[in-house]
This record gives sequence, structure tokens and C-alpha cells, in this order.
Amino acid sequence: MQGILDFSLIGILSKLSGILADNKIGIFAVSTFNTDYILVKDADFEKSLAVLSNAGYTVI
Repeated sequence: MQGILDFSLIGILSKLSGILADNKIGIFAVSTFNTDYILVKDADFEKSLAVLSNAGYTVI
């Protein structure tokens, strides 16, 4: 599954990575001109979705 973060969302990478770090989930962040991507290990994928959903983010 792929989630794309819109370029206009200032500070969103910091917020999302902080939430995941607080839950002991390591990430690999890739930033491009258009967007940012947050990659997590397969083993952490479901936990990542739950953590972000519980923090009020909609994961599609």
C-alpha cells in the first residue's frame, strides 16, 4: 500500500515520524520535490496503521 503526503502539508513528516517513533516503529523517509514517503518494515505495517489511526489520521 502506498500513501502520498501532499507537498503543501508543512511539518506533517515531523508529526507522523514522531508518532511512529514514540511507538518504537522505525521509518525510512524519502522526500522528493512533490511529496514525502514514509516507509516501514512489513512487520510494523499493521501496527503503523493502527498507531496513526489512533492518533486521528485517516489512512487510505
